[in-house]
Amino acid sequence: MTAKKHPRWLLAAWALALACQAAAQIPTEVHARLEEARLPDEALAFVVQRVSDGRTVAAHQADRSVQPASTLKLLTSIVALDRLGPAYRGRSTLLASGPVAKGVLHGDLVLRGEGDVDLDARALEHMLRIARLKGVREIRGDLVLDRTFFQPARTDEGVPPFDDTPEFRYNVIPDALLLNTNLIELDLVSDDRQVSVGMSTPLEGVSVKSRLTLVDGDCDSWDDGWQLPEVRMLARGKIEVGLRGTYPRDCRTSTAINVIDRVTFAERMVRAIWKDLGGTFRGRARDGKTAPDARVLATHRSRPLAQVVHDIDKASDNPIARVVYLALGAASPGEGPTAQRAEAAVRQWMAARRIDDAALVLENGSGLSRRERTTPAQLAEVLRAALASPWAAEFTASLPVVGVEMRPRMDGVPADARARFKTGTLRNSSALAGYVTDRDGAPYIVVAVLNDDAARKEIARPILDALVESLLATGFSGTRP
Repeated sequence: MTAKKHPRWLLAAWALALACQAAAQIPTEVHARLEEARLPDEALAFVVQRVSDGRTVAAHQADRSVQPASTLKLLTSIVALDRLGPAYRGRSTLLASGPVAKGVLHGDLVLRGEGDVDLDARALEHMLRIARLKGVREIRGDLVLDRTFFQPARTDEGVPPFDDTPEFRYNVIPDALLLNTNLIELDLVSDDRQVSVGMSTPLEGVSVKSRLTLVDGDCDSWDDGWQLPEVRMLARGKIEVGLRGTYPRDCRTSTAINVIDRVTFAERMVRAIWKDLGGTFRGRARDGKTAPDARVLATHRSRPLAQVVHDIDKASDNPIARVVYLALGAASPGEGPTAQRAEAAVRQWMAARRIDDAALVLENGSGLSRRERTTPAQLAEVLRAALASPWAAEFTASLPVVGVEMRPRMDGVPADARARFKTGTLRNSSALAGYVTDRDGAPYIVVAVLNDDAARKEIARPILDALVESLLATGFSGTRP
């Protein structure tokens, strides 16, 4: 039997009709907002699926390839829960590479990381305290930093900054031993005369000085005049971090900055804590690998993954999302770079659930990328598959609750307490994706993405919020009651 052929004009007419139908699904209020912002309808792509049967009830460019920003974290979260399990924990280990005699370690002290997202200064101090209780007082060898759980061990080296603020947490490129996320934690307090700076991170020989200029301004926008800090090497190995730019008068805030090489950072932290515990160390820090005969002194484990995914989705923590993505790769069989194995694990998960992965482009699993792409329809299918997971409760609980954890966004609208959405923002992309129930209590999946060079978050977010509000107001039927 041969397929029936249709005239070209009929095929063209069908294509035109489908295009008009898709455009018509943009609510009037949203279309007006797009016009007011001088954004084309093509900048917006969205899909609404009914959970019960997967039927698409509203869509516009649902199969368009888009930059999803941080909504891509939803894919990383559910695949990690399914593949690693909610009880999975990253680990850090402190080891002695050599004998201990009369309080002296005749060898190296090794700090090995295995994707522990909670290895902060307090956790390190606890591990070093246990080493002291086990009789270690003096370290004769070096401090060896083992990051080889991920390959390559240092993906941050030689990589240009994602944008103009490489020093802030969201831009930290992780490795398997991300001690304190390599961040110096600061408190900044100003009056009408000066800015006082407090550093709470223990780092031997490191000081932070304010060279900030006081200005009249809104404390909520304190970083508007911020500039990349300057790091200076001083005499006797001391390091001075100079804060530059402007800062509002009568303002108090806390921040954390990544400005010191991570080998130096780890060495200065270990020295500060070890000295405070009464120990001595005259060696140096270096990257390396754990010796086969090294003995465990202390261990630390991160929180279970079921808790860590809250940081990924509610707090949209990029370094944690990227560590979990790489942990997927480390747990997968095969050779080659860990990120490639992580991507293979994600695609295998999708294939097992019959989700087409053709439009998916992965780089680091966090959405903090100009390369990563998906489609609204694809991400909606991921969200639908997540509801069938044994760990659906853990996954949905990780999404922010609209009107509670997303205030003041959508505050007071019908979506309050009936929706859980993950949001995402890049310079040219704003997105939201998650679950909402209609006025009859039926659950739906909503994925909406706005991509355009002119779509700054101040413009894009209200448009996406208006889309959700409009869809809720019509009960997803396209007409108001």
